[in-house]
Amino acid sequence: MYEAGESLEHHPSSSMPGGRRWHDGLTSADVLERTSAGRINRVPGTTSRSLWEIVRANVLTLFNGIVAGCFILLLVLDQWRDALFGFSALGNSLIGIVQEYRAKKSLDRLAILHAAESKVVRDGRPQRIPADALVQDDIVLLSAGEQVSADLRLLDGGYVEVDESFLTGESEPVSKAPGAVLLSGSLIMAGSGRAAVFRAGPDTFAYKLTAEAKRFSLVTSEIRSGLDKVLRVITWLLLPTAALVANAQIQNAGGWEDALSSGRWIPGTLGLVASIISMIPLGLVLLTSVAFAVGGVRLAGHMVLVQELAAVEVLARVDVLCLDKTGTLSSGSIKFDDVHDAGTPPAEGWRRALEWFGANEEASTTTKSIGAAFPAGDLLPAAASVPFTSARKWSAVTFPPGSGAPGTWVLGAPDAVLAGSSRRAGAHRLAAALASTGLRTLALAHMPGSLPGSVPEWGESGRLPPELVPVVLLTFREDIRKDAHKTLAYFRQQGVAVKIISGDDPRTVAVLAREVGFGQGAAYDARNLPADPVLLEKTMEDHHVFGSVTPAQKRDMVQALKRRGHTVAMTGDGVNDVLALKDADLGIAMDTASPATKAVARLVLLDGRFDRLPAVVAEGRRAISNIERVSMVFLSKTVYITLTSLAFALLLLPFPFLPRQLSVLDGLTIGLPAFFLALQPSAQRYAPGFLKRSLVFSVPAGMCAALCVLAVAAYARLGGQHGAGAVQSATIISLALIAAWILVMASRPLNWIKTLILAGMYGGLVLLFTVPPVKDFFRLDWPPPDLLAASVIVAVAGSLAIEGIGRFQRRLTGGQGMAGGK
Repeated sequence: MYEAGESLEHHPSSSMPGGRRWHDGLTSADVLERTSAGRINRVPGTTSRSLWEIVRANVLTLFNGIVAGCFILLLVLDQWRDALFGFSALGNSLIGIVQEYRAKKSLDRLAILHAAESKVVRDGRPQRIPADALVQDDIVLLSAGEQVSADLRLLDGGYVEVDESFLTGESEPVSKAPGAVLLSGSLIMAGSGRAAVFRAGPDTFAYKLTAEAKRFSLVTSEIRSGLDKVLRVITWLLLPTAALVANAQIQNAGGWEDALSSGRWIPGTLGLVASIISMIPLGLVLLTSVAFAVGGVRLAGHMVLVQELAAVEVLARVDVLCLDKTGTLSSGSIKFDDVHDAGTPPAEGWRRALEWFGANEEASTTTKSIGAAFPAGDLLPAAASVPFTSARKWSAVTFPPGSGAPGTWVLGAPDAVLAGSSRRAGAHRLAAALASTGLRTLALAHMPGSLPGSVPEWGESGRLPPELVPVVLLTFREDIRKDAHKTLAYFRQQGVAVKIISGDDPRTVAVLAREVGFGQGAAYDARNLPADPVLLEKTMEDHHVFGSVTPAQKRDMVQALKRRGHTVAMTGDGVNDVLALKDADLGIAMDTASPATKAVARLVLLDGRFDRLPAVVAEGRRAISNIERVSMVFLSKTVYITLTSLAFALLLLPFPFLPRQLSVLDGLTIGLPAFFLALQPSAQRYAPGFLKRSLVFSVPAGMCAALCVLAVAAYARLGGQHGAGAVQSATIISLALIAAWILVMASRPLNWIKTLILAGMYGGLVLLFTVPPVKDFFRLDWPPPDLLAASVIVAVAGSLAIEGIGRFQRRLTGGQGMAGGK
């Protein structure tokens, strides 16, 4: 394993084959030779789960194994009519596989279309290629914002600042001079140059460090962790409950010896299987996976790439949205406005200096607009230069004597270029006045000769000498996105706090903030941010617009909000947003973002439309809010079946349902309706505490339903001579009406689609007892009038009690829950 910062002077691959010069790059024949030899930058790994992993996750589970065992047992015993649950479980697994595979195909296709690229020199000319098409000895052209995709050696004439935090955890950029190693996974924060690939694919430092590079992973999901806890409890309850139910069934068949010898244990097995199968909330696990997968597919339809499917849950929990100004609220396009006299006689050659800055290949959007206003004809050769960094906020170039613009020229933010000297105070005040009008302002200053020290020392210190004289001030305009005001208004209505965090001058940021509805207040100058973490948290709570924010401060501000208990989403498109995007609960990158920014984001807005964000948030809320509602229905069923099984087993009574009866009941009152309800719109913001809210409703509601079933069975046994079929029909009617009411509560507020789904459920329940082939198959019939009246009365009483439980649950959980939900 190589170490960060090692030299390559003695590596064989550091010399160009065939005696060619490095800047010529490889030929097509060279690339073909290296590709054939496997010296290509391709590593094992996928952007999402493979088809086998999807099948394994949806099929090879403990509960599916139990279902399969029960299914095979009933087929062996020739009780196929009661094995319908097997087909239901198979259908659930197939739906899960198909939905997630469709999501995988969509996400993989988008990931391929928007994969990171590298700029290389091949056949003597620059060209862009996919990062995995790099081969050993390729010449890579580096600039700010690029992600290093293979292990490189920086060649002569290059100087870059690199963020190696992905590999070392050190967030401070590291200066790299010619001959230094650039490791795959690091980010170019500033500078430019050429570098040679000397290790590619599985041989790279990053691959050896991580063993396997996979971009698919699961974010922390409270929904999934809560369901895992529930499933672990059910697993522990399943075996003892099954043992008690088996004993009760055999005792009712005449005892163990008589039942085994006479064959009467076979009908008793049906009750045991019905009890075991109904305790398992298979559909809930399926619907959770489907909701995440469908969320990813729907967001793909909105041109939003979901890097991790469970990020839709984070979307639903977001209560603070931090926005970078440029590229998010503004379109990112900068237009040159005007040149302003800085108050001192202009030095000769300032136009030629601006031509150089505008033509520089690492020029930013702002300096490129200078290039459009001052097109370069015969570009002056530079004796030395200092690249721009967001931390330093200026760049510089030195031209030799007699060049037409002799001396050193510094271009950058007025606060960085003009501060610290009384001779620059007048220009500094003028720059402040221009910035207060909403114009972006840059200062151009000049000094004879060159800056003291060498180029690397300039990059490290960032200090400017007092003899630097202001020459001109340049102003620029940026367009605000037409959808910005409307989009921000949506977030405010949804209870999401919006904060602008920008590196621009606070006065400029304040003007833009006023135009998008932030009021007349001034922007907070981040240079005055308190160092104390507690004070920083309070400052973040009290203010919403910040200017002059450094990349490190953006990260600190996000962390401060998270310490306050907020779920933070951060949008951005620049390299200076990377640190904050990495630490935010949800990083959202724009389409114009650098490869580094896209790499750390959970979501990428592929068409760069800021107005996509409301749909993104709405999709997350829809998915998670509906999962929570549906989970209460499924968990209620698990509770009432478990308690019914234990109660009848302890009383040595036969289990009151056949497997086929519970299968059709589950399908009509839970499975099919819940599947459609899980895909319905929902605007309710998710709040932490999913498992608590679910259990606060599900446990008492399940207990109530179990008591109702027990009451009907007790009446049937004590109040008259009713056969086993009549008892089964009466208990099914009572349980069906209660389960249907739980579903009605989960569906509120009702709309025409939900009403249609519920009407179909009730219609299906009526058909079970009226259509001869159906009622014969499921062994259901209308019970005697007294038993029918008792089952309906008990069901109505139980439904009213569960209604009260739902209302109590909403009060207890602060409005989040079942009855009357939004």
